[in-house]
Amino acid sequence: MKKQKFIEKFLTAFFVLVIFKLIAIFAQLSQTDLSTVIGSLFKFIFFAAAAIVLIVLLQNQEKDPQPPPTKNYGGGGLSIDTSLFDKLRSIYEDIARKHIEDNEYKKAAIVYMNLLKDNYRAAATLEEGGFYNEAAVVFLKKVLSKADAANCYVKAKQYDKAIILYKELQQKEKVGDLYKEINDSENALIFYQMVVDDYLQSHQMVKASLVYRNKMDKPNEAQQILLQGWKENKEAFNCLQNYFANISEIGQLEKEIQYLYENTSPDKKIVYLEAMKIEFKKDQRLQKSTRNIAYNIIAENINSRSEIVNELKHFNPDDDVILKDISRYKTGRNRMFRY
Repeated sequence: MKKQKFIEKFLTAFFVLVIFKLIAIFAQLSQTDLSTVIGSLFKFIFFAAAAIVLIVLLQNQEKDPQPPPTKNYGGGGLSIDTSLFDKLRSIYEDIARKHIEDNEYKKAAIVYMNLLKDNYRAAATLEEGGFYNEAAVVFLKKVLSKADAANCYVKAKQYDKAIILYKELQQKEKVGDLYKEINDSENALIFYQMVVDDYLQSHQMVKASLVYRNKMDKPNEAQQILLQGWKENKEAFNCLQNYFANISEIGQLEKEIQYLYENTSPDKKIVYLEAMKIEFKKDQRLQKSTRNIAYNIIAENINSRSEIVNELKHFNPDDDVILKDISRYKTGRNRMFRY
């Protein structure tokens, strides 16, 4: 009973204080600008809402003698009513959401950071609102995410700061891209070459060639890397396919196909045959030479790999006679093995 009277007296005093505070805030209109007054009003609303929730919960607790479940928050052994915590959180979430709807991203970020203790959402909200520098600082200092911070610095065109972070993250290709963005071609090439060296070290020949071709504008070096991969059996088929794909002039491509075939070792002829399937379909002018190469490879391997005869159909897609010959060959060979 005494507790109930205390709550009623506290509630009366609280509303009296609310009235005085509102009068004081509106009195500021004569001394400060409207934005300052609105800011003070929002802060007051935050704390007033929290106080009202507390009072309502105390009244409900008086009616219900069973104690509500509690949780410990903040690591300091402080027990907070679970329902109170959830209601406060819901209020703060609604406030932050309303700020975002009103394009007040900085105010929403303050709610996320100070009231909801969610630094990542604060930083993401600042980024969404286009406050990239502020978002980068929160990502870096509060979230401890250099990658997100660097990305925001790039959006803010703070390339020097982004370069420092990407260097720390060992993202050399991004460092090269940013140096290229600020027209520092010398440093860009240095970091792109580091990327190429890393790819070569791990036998990723196609990726190394793409950096040479697309980032460093060195198509000849790119082709040499692909040839190296083909010869050294490092991504051999992909290297060969990309090497051919980079030759746009059909006459030159036909010469390269013939030259490489003549210099291909027997153990790699089957892989070469797979590449010929692709080149055969590329242009009608390549069909005669690629078909002849395919016939030679099939003839060389048919005794040890009888199934290779099926490859003939890829080079004669409209020839029904070839299909029948393949079928007869397979049937005759099966009969031979039965005896």
